[in-house]
Amino acid sequence: MDQKKENNLSWEEVRCEHIWQDGYIDFRKLAYKMPDGSINEPYYSYSRRDYAVIVALDEQGNCICVQQYRHGIKQVTTEFCAGGIERTDGKEYGGSKTASEDALAAAQRELLEETGYESNEWQHLMTIPSNATIADNYAHLFLAKNCKKVAGQSLDDNEFLDVITISKEQLSNLIKNGEFQQAMHVLAWMLAGERL
Repeated sequence: MDQKKENNLSWEEVRCEHIWQDGYIDFRKLAYKMPDGSINEPYYSYSRRDYAVIVALDEQGNCICVQQYRHGIKQVTTEFCAGGIERTDGKEYGGSKTASEDALAAAQRELLEETGYESNEWQHLMTIPSNATIADNYAHLFLAKNCKKVAGQSLDDNEFLDVITISKEQLSNLIKNGEFQQAMHVLAWMLAGERL
């Protein structure tokens, strides 16, 4: 990519108002100086935790999924195990990525807590912005093969989810029918397909 061309497209932040900030989210209203010098507003963005998504396969090659209610679409979804990467600096989001738990360690922890499964065969698939248009957090996508059931669930107080195992064919059908409704999870499955 031509670096000069890219630099001419950058926006310069000139004002930032934190509309809502708590332990879960930092929602902002911003004004930007555009490449032509004009000031445009409002633009909205938010910060949340980075998170891990785990395509987990049991010893028979079945997909380990969870079902839970998602308030954004007001439906119970079938999806892969996923969860936030813990911060080590007392903050919930933003700032230095070095103040965060290792993404693989977070993925391993989330798989065990949400499903009771463990794996010794992990592969990093991709790290990608969760929603580059409006958010600054990243999704870390992993594949875990030959998962073994070693414990029961150890869920957070606000987590209510069931664990199910489905075949790869069933999962592919859910995706084709629009019934596997997490975009990053679909991407993780597509990337994992190259390694199965």
